[in-house]
Amino acid sequence: MTDLPLPFDLARIGAGLPVTAIAEEFGRVLGNGAVIVQAPPGTGKTTYLPPLVANLLGSAHTDTAGANLPGRVVVTQPRRVAARAAASRLAHLSATAVGDRVGFTVRGQRETGSATVVEFVTPGILLLRVLADPDLPGISAVVLDEVHERSLDTDLLLGMLAEVRQLRPELKLVVMSATLDTDRFAASLPDDAGEPAAVVTCPSVLHPLETRWAPYDGPRIDERGVTRGFLDHVADTTVRARRGAGGGLGDSDVLVFLPGAWEVARVAERIRATVDPEAVEVLELHGRIDSRSQDRAVSGRGPNERARIVVSTALAESSLTVPGVRMVVDSGLSREPRRDTVRGMSGLVTVAASKASADQRAGRAARLGPGQVVRCHDERTWAAMPEQSAPEIATGDLTDAMLTLAVWGTPRGVGLSLPDPLPERAAREAEGALRGLGAVDDDGRATPLGHRLAGVPADPRSARALLDGAHLVGRRTAAEVVAVLASDHRPTGGDLTGLLTHLRRSDAGRTRGAGDARAWRREADRLARLSGRFDDQDASVRPLDAAAAEALATNPDAAVVALARPEWIARRDGDSYLFAGGTRAGLPSDSALRHHDWLAVAEVSRATGRAAAGTGAMIRSAAPLTQEVAVAVGGSLVVDEVRVRFADGKATARRVKAVGAIELSSTPVRPDPEQAQPAIRTALRTQGLDVLPWSDGTAQLRARLAAAHKHLGDPWPAVDDQSLTARLDEWLAPEIAAVARGASVSRIDLQSALRRLLPWPEATRFEELVPERIQVPSGASHRVHWDGDQPVVRVKLQECFGLAESPGVLNGRVPVLFHLLSPAGRELAITADLRSFWEGPYAQVRAEMRGRYPKHPWPEDPWSAPATARTKSRM
Repeated sequence: MTDLPLPFDLARIGAGLPVTAIAEEFGRVLGNGAVIVQAPPGTGKTTYLPPLVANLLGSAHTDTAGANLPGRVVVTQPRRVAARAAASRLAHLSATAVGDRVGFTVRGQRETGSATVVEFVTPGILLLRVLADPDLPGISAVVLDEVHERSLDTDLLLGMLAEVRQLRPELKLVVMSATLDTDRFAASLPDDAGEPAAVVTCPSVLHPLETRWAPYDGPRIDERGVTRGFLDHVADTTVRARRGAGGGLGDSDVLVFLPGAWEVARVAERIRATVDPEAVEVLELHGRIDSRSQDRAVSGRGPNERARIVVSTALAESSLTVPGVRMVVDSGLSREPRRDTVRGMSGLVTVAASKASADQRAGRAARLGPGQVVRCHDERTWAAMPEQSAPEIATGDLTDAMLTLAVWGTPRGVGLSLPDPLPERAAREAEGALRGLGAVDDDGRATPLGHRLAGVPADPRSARALLDGAHLVGRRTAAEVVAVLASDHRPTGGDLTGLLTHLRRSDAGRTRGAGDARAWRREADRLARLSGRFDDQDASVRPLDAAAAEALATNPDAAVVALARPEWIARRDGDSYLFAGGTRAGLPSDSALRHHDWLAVAEVSRATGRAAAGTGAMIRSAAPLTQEVAVAVGGSLVVDEVRVRFADGKATARRVKAVGAIELSSTPVRPDPEQAQPAIRTALRTQGLDVLPWSDGTAQLRARLAAAHKHLGDPWPAVDDQSLTARLDEWLAPEIAAVARGASVSRIDLQSALRRLLPWPEATRFEELVPERIQVPSGASHRVHWDGDQPVVRVKLQECFGLAESPGVLNGRVPVLFHLLSPAGRELAITADLRSFWEGPYAQVRAEMRGRYPKHPWPEDPWSAPATARTKSRM
């Protein structure tokens, strides 16, 4: 350790920041290797703690000015704009340029240098680095910020970095959260001693906050998303609240929260049309605006500048600080990832924000002094809002995460310490999608192609479209399409081809939307360079015939879209579109795609109403496709096979050419027995065993077996539907084979089949233990009914004279229940205690019956009377 100056002037950086109060405690526990920091938004944790970590870690090298520089401290921010803004803020406080002492790396942009000590990155960038080299060379510490947002990438990093620390115990790990739910993070993050990481808490320093309610009379959300009426209400509420505010709030800056970029643009436009532009500047803040506009929104206003109204998405909720705000207007809505497991759809859905998110938004107004939050809903709506936002791992698409885990060497997350386990069904579906891409094998391990896809900074589907599309239509075209799929652009009329045409024609400075076109072009350039790393052997598309090649040449964009989501290749079927994956969706009546029979769908959302055509879903974005191209790019979904179906007691077969669930042709053929057997087994498992010919005798045998299993246990077999279905091959294989060869299912001998399950040698006592018939004192044998919990014998009362004890079955454990009948077969008594019956109720039965049935014996003493089924004259 030298006496050279440390890289950061913490006194200057931390001036006025509440988080400095925990600096001493933080420095003490950081020595244990891992620490959790709980600090509300606005306390300065993102600005102050990373340089504090850098100074605490000591010297690793020096810069040209001789300053003492540690190994790099990498800090994650959940969004690109937040990473850029945090780097800009810290660089300003350090009196250095961005890219010098402080830098950032986000998708498509990197500002770092050899002297960079603190680097802000998005979680996705750090994941790629960890997968590429788990040692993280040159990095002394990792700071995971805003983990309370529970993004999927951050959750994965928590588990993976905990394992990295086992390889590199000197690596320090800091986890920062704005909420109090820190125990789950500490439990999954052990320190050097193997104990849960220490938690350091910075208290909130909020000033008094007034809450006002401004409810809207109509619906906030309909089938198309946030209603225009509600957005107008938010804009008008903002203007009224600012004009009517007292206590100096009228001239302060206002922060408005909305769920998405489109809503932000509409509200900002309406506010601009209402306020005096000489007095108020209206700014937008979301991920789609350029970096200069983002910097303007988060930089704060100067002493002689206009008051500002910043209309923002959740960017400003916790990961960004907008200086100067004393009033917050909150729509109470949030856009969160959701997965529709029934339809196989995933995406961002507008929902009610959680109370935790709403509190964080409101807190932005009370950092500098007394503030005010205006909630654009009523108190009843507030009471119904969830306490916390659902973590992305529980609601989002897990395809990317499952590939990351497979490449990391922990397929399905087994053995990895995550804050929450992977939902089983969603993980299974995601793994199935990866198998369809060829990215993982049957055990969930990454294939060579999977490793290549994981190296592309895009989701696995887009990565596959980029690699295969480059081979099929050229690198440039593939990169342009994937760049659109990864962007926030929404095509007019839902036609992606039209959007791509517009972007390609846009010329900077002369065409409306040229700024969007430039950003798209930069991303396409980057993706084209990435695809150049791979050669043609990385592609997995099938060779094209002449018809497909000709069709592809007319619309290559649609082929790339279909490569990204082959299960979303769709064909018109009546009023809706049938997807290759088996789901359906409608198309809006004003869609530019309504005249096309085939579509390569890029975006689907849940919807109701006429446009959804009763499917519950609507196509939002797609490219026109042809059948020839669909077959060329459908991959494993394209089949030419014989499909066997078992119904109405027989197997039928058809030769089907299809793209998934979309049948192109179907011709009847004779079923092959080897193909029919699996179809029969599948039908039995899905339709149930009721398709088999259960006679009364077979049902009784099954009931007897069930009684033996219930009362005697092993080795007597369980014969419920689930157990029998699981053991089909043990008891029904010959019969299945016979039906597959053409025999009628009605001729199956189920009694013989069930007897195959009888255990040996115990089977020799089956008739003794669970008898089919029982002899009564008259000498006749009567059938035992095994339909319920207790075996039943129906017998005429006179046949049981002298019988005191009910016979016991199943080793005497279960008494037989007698239904004693009149000569006409009507029930006179039900009992398993015959002695009590003869000594009690029999006298009353005798008195009532002897006159009705005088030809039959009704002795006063049933004990000594001979048992008989005959009349008195025949005895």
